[in-house]
Amino acid sequence: MRRAFTLIEIMLVVIIIGALVAMVMPRLTGRAEQARITAAKADINVNIATALKLYELDNGRFPTTDEGLNALLNPPASSPNWNGPYLEKKPIDPWGRPYQYKSPGQHRQDYDLYSLGKDGIESLDDVKNWD
Repeated sequence: MRRAFTLIEIMLVVIIIGALVAMVMPRLTGRAEQARITAAKADINVNIATALKLYELDNGRFPTTDEGLNALLNPPASSPNWNGPYLEKKPIDPWGRPYQYKSPGQHRQDYDLYSLGKDGIESLDDVKNWD
């Protein structure tokens, strides 16, 4: 004789799963955003920063603001010692927008490198390479 689950048993399982989700979700909320911020910090302070330092070693200067981070992928005419590409792909932040770059920087002498963060405008949520 085959036994099947009753509607009550199935509903009980669904209620238990719902209760578990209700307990776990608040803990996970915000983790995705926290992970994006951490990834942007790693790009800004390590990955792109290393590529910029290599570019500067080869060319004696950082890319200009006009050349931008594209100079790490394609040789600008003004950089005869370009030995790149210095990055494998176009530097896009975790929110899907290009990183912002200015050289010389307004906040640092060498360059400013930052992400506009979740809201996509210059505001308090920006991830940047200065304090």
